[in-house]
Amino acid sequence: MAQSQSASSAPAQANPAPLGLAGFALTTLILSLINAGILTGSSMAIVVSLALAYGGVGQLIAGWWDFKNGNTFGGVAFTSYGLFWWSFAAFVFLFQGKDAGNVVAWYLLAWGIFTFYMWIGTLKGARPVMIVFLLLWITFVLLALGGFANAAAGSGLTQIGGIVGLLTAIAAFYASARTIINDAFGKEMLPG
Repeated sequence: MAQSQSASSAPAQANPAPLGLAGFALTTLILSLINAGILTGSSMAIVVSLALAYGGVGQLIAGWWDFKNGNTFGGVAFTSYGLFWWSFAAFVFLFQGKDAGNVVAWYLLAWGIFTFYMWIGTLKGARPVMIVFLLLWITFVLLALGGFANAAAGSGLTQIGGIVGLLTAIAAFYASARTIINDAFGKEMLPG
């Protein structure tokens, strides 16, 4: 039976970051497996589905929740990357593999610029989150350079970007798990 709260005590606010990080991690993992050449481009349908649902909606919910909790960084980060996933899904759906020239490279580079200053905003925070943003920034730059070099998925800079993207996903899973597990045990089980 749940304990009743007094009228004067406010309920504890849950931390939306593990949701946002998990949605980001899972979607990034599957896309990075394609970019690294481990999965084929025919797997893109599942990435688009994840981008619309878990990566997109999940991060939007986390971002809006963070704004409500007064966390500007989390609100901007999760909302922005949730909308990144929606824009990615829209691009894949609308272009359906048609050549978009180097516009994709500019798109990725612009997200790299955004991610760079968001990374600077993590330097005084939790180390796992700082690592996520550092790796994501490197991923965007490598994928952009691969796009400018017209590298095909699974080769060259795009493939290296996919591998760094896998590391980014692992770091985001760790950051999400760290909060969930440490909160569940009431002590620091996973460092960071």
